[in-house]
Amino acid sequence: MIKQGLFYLLYNMKNYNGTVIIAGAGPGDPDLISVKALKHLQQADVILIDRLVSPELVKENAKTDAEIVYVGKQCSKGIHTPQSLINELMVKYAQENKYVLRLKGGDVSLFSNVLDELEYLQEANIPHEIIPGISAAFGAAAYTGIPLTARGFSRGVRFLTIHNLDFVDSKQWEEWATTEDTLVFYMSGQKINTLAQLLLQNNIDLDKKIAVIQQATTPEQHTQIFDFKQLEEETIDFSYVPTLLIVGKVVNLYDKNKWILEKALTASYFDQPINTASLC
Repeated sequence: MIKQGLFYLLYNMKNYNGTVIIAGAGPGDPDLISVKALKHLQQADVILIDRLVSPELVKENAKTDAEIVYVGKQCSKGIHTPQSLINELMVKYAQENKYVLRLKGGDVSLFSNVLDELEYLQEANIPHEIIPGISAAFGAAAYTGIPLTARGFSRGVRFLTIHNLDFVDSKQWEEWATTEDTLVFYMSGQKINTLAQLLLQNNIDLDKKIAVIQQATTPEQHTQIFDFKQLEEETIDFSYVPTLLIVGKVVNLYDKNKWILEKALTASYFDQPINTASLC
């Protein structure tokens, strides 16, 4: 116990100037950030924020003199900060002896460019730390009452994307259609009709359904449940990002377990203004 206490004391006395902290902010609800990441948010000199970081979280917790730099990507609106620029900014501010927080939506290791950032920091010999966050899949599952695994429904879960269909071959579609695992698709909302069509062509069990969850864990969360035949004709508005797709028998549990009274989807939670220096 004495050794653990001493380690904790020394760790928390650390000088973070010239250091980059890469942290996950969670999927939207500002209360879903970890205590550790929140401490860094409250103390950082420079905060490089992604598109899907809660504006409320940053406005309420960043220091008044912190420099907040927006480095988000939103291709549908022509907003795109090159990853190379993000890498350069982290190093630039750290070399200025700043306490730098690279704050990402969700978790830092899942469908993130964290590897590029780590390699760049290592090459520049910049001290850095990584703090995990709650990914969108876990937030969406909890806030809709759809368990990702459940006895009698699914024994496993897969985190996937069809952002680029060129990387998915025919054997992969057959395997996805027949697995008993729950499938969670990130960054794939615009391709939902193609997804449904290809899974049907590969004989997906029609007892499975698909949940379309937009802006999960925020006050603007909106959930729609479809069977695969519906999606051959249904048109869905994807103006409000992010969108997560959950496919499997577990989706049938939504009506029984949902606990949030959702409203009509009319606003974008992540478009709230933050006083930032935008580089896009």
